[in-house]
Amino acid sequence: MTIIMAMIGSVGFAQPQTIDKVIAVIGEKVVLHSDIEEQVDQMTLSDMKVTENTRCELVEDLMYQKLFVTQAKADSIEVTEEQVEQELSRRLRYFISQIGSEEELVKFYGKTLDQIKEDFRDEVEEILLIQSMQQNVVGAVRVSPADVREFYAQIPKDSLPYINSQARVAQVVQLPPVSKEEEERIKEKLRGFQERVKNGEDFGTLAYLYSADPGSAAQNGELGFMDRTELVVEFANAAIGLQKDEVSDIVKTQFGFHLIQMIDRKGDRINVRHILLIPQTSATDLQKARAKLDSIKAQIAAVDTFGFSNAALEFSTDKETRMNGGEMMNPVDGTNLFELETLGQIDRSLLFTVQKLNPGEISDPELFETLDGKRAYRLVQLKEITKPHVANLKDDYSRLQESTKRKKENERLEEWIEEHKNSAYIWVDDSYASCPFQTKWEIAVR
Repeated sequence: MTIIMAMIGSVGFAQPQTIDKVIAVIGEKVVLHSDIEEQVDQMTLSDMKVTENTRCELVEDLMYQKLFVTQAKADSIEVTEEQVEQELSRRLRYFISQIGSEEELVKFYGKTLDQIKEDFRDEVEEILLIQSMQQNVVGAVRVSPADVREFYAQIPKDSLPYINSQARVAQVVQLPPVSKEEEERIKEKLRGFQERVKNGEDFGTLAYLYSADPGSAAQNGELGFMDRTELVVEFANAAIGLQKDEVSDIVKTQFGFHLIQMIDRKGDRINVRHILLIPQTSATDLQKARAKLDSIKAQIAAVDTFGFSNAALEFSTDKETRMNGGEMMNPVDGTNLFELETLGQIDRSLLFTVQKLNPGEISDPELFETLDGKRAYRLVQLKEITKPHVANLKDDYSRLQESTKRKKENERLEEWIEEHKNSAYIWVDDSYASCPFQTKWEIAVR
């Protein structure tokens, strides 16, 4: 039985379809024919294999989901409006990034972003309920070293996964400080925009022409409805207090300097425009950063007890890595190991640097661009690089431990389904009555 914990996170904003027929009922929840056909269409578009049993499998997966929702309601498990809103916003941001822009997403659905959110609010709330219920079921699952060894021993030798080469990478970053003169130049430009808005110019037009935030500039600076948890603290604090059409004073954040204009608010959610200007570091300051890294590299080489990790802790300006001895974390799986292909997708220039290093070697200072668009220099150390190999307990314990835990969680979910499968009213349409379901449901007769 394939339990649905992994599947839940992949549910997206599907194109709404016409509701045509109820094919299953679980408690007060229903499964629709259109639900199944939409998933089959998505599988076909993704070149996934569709067999004669696919629809039966999809129906049962949805029955499992509805059972979890029904039991969550019975157990008084709830999700907050804030959780739903955050998940809706996260999914919208993801699909905007996939389709290209807010404008394209709005065009695709023929609705505003707020209308799109409302269309999917119930679906997202149900997904979060399922996740909460499943977490209640598996929250006590623990994995011991003996469990991992047993799991590994049960994998047929010809089925052991092949692990590609992986690298551990660390960095020491020097982000040059912005000069007072450059900060004042940026502020003066923003004060000029404030004056132009006071004199009747449109804030959105100025944002379109001058804002350094490419994502919102194309939308006349508009960010769409968000709550304060989705905004950096300084920006949120300044925006929350604004009245409709009011323009803020100059706001400094990690991204640069902003002017903010209030568009509208709905409860705790606000929709604002902003103009972002990013101070530029001078060539002289960049060269100073490079020279400092040259000096740090020489110190590491000269003092055996100093080391790259100490250098990162003492000198690096990157808050994300300095406390970890400069080691970078893989955002895909949360570990400190990167497959080279993944590293290239995250930072191509870093991949080129790593490919030229041997384990333990440190690069010369290299110029790069930070995630928020600033220019800086960094030293890069290749801590280690593994050879491609068949998975084994010594080298891949963490990966095998996670796989063991997932297996135990699935087993616990299977037990839970077996215990609760008859706790709700179950009905399945005759067209699916002959499906080879893995669970022996007690199906009502109409």
